[in-house]
Amino acid sequence: MPTTAKQFIKFATLQADIKEFIENKLKDAGIANIDVQQIATGLRIIIDVEKPKIALGPHGIKIKEVEEGIKALFNVKNVEIFVNEVTNPSLYPSIIANRIASAMERGIHFRRAANLALKQIMEAGALGAEITISGKLVSERARFEKFRFGIIPKSGQPAHEYVRKATTHVLLKPGIFGIKVKILPPVQLPDDKLRKVMELSKEKIKQQVET
Repeated sequence: MPTTAKQFIKFATLQADIKEFIENKLKDAGIANIDVQQIATGLRIIIDVEKPKIALGPHGIKIKEVEEGIKALFNVKNVEIFVNEVTNPSLYPSIIANRIASAMERGIHFRRAANLALKQIMEAGALGAEITISGKLVSERARFEKFRFGIIPKSGQPAHEYVRKATTHVLLKPGIFGIKVKILPPVQLPDDKLRKVMELSKEKIKQQVET
């Protein structure tokens, strides 16, 4: 294997490990995205969050702990961390997935948690969303249920370029539940038919949440 390929795989593994570390440390901040970049002096990490004050901590203590942890665990001499606040958190699947997980931990029924999340996504202006919750939902046998509205491209360039995705897990008494979220943020729709599908789906979600 060429050296460049080995280096690429090594850095990709490092990125994944650092992201997992940050997600665990800053879970309560509502992480939307983590971008780990290699620079000449070390690493630059950009973290987009719903609650920057929680991510930073009092006088920046929390984010400093994260920085020192990355240096120690991953043998990186220099780490630059930037924390940004996202303007519309309900359009980010990772934030929505964690909201659902938190709701389920508080005892809210998974269907209500999913429908409330869809309502939040819809009100944020998304063109479509799909939430899949799997696990022992209503019996001892594992299964899954999907909740959706609007348009979610399944394949091709639109699915690859525009659909945002995230997955998380939550441990409850019956076992581990998986939560997958896909969101199509606001983009230009090509015709009126697609807009009609979206509007009908929005009305259905409103009725589900209100009942």
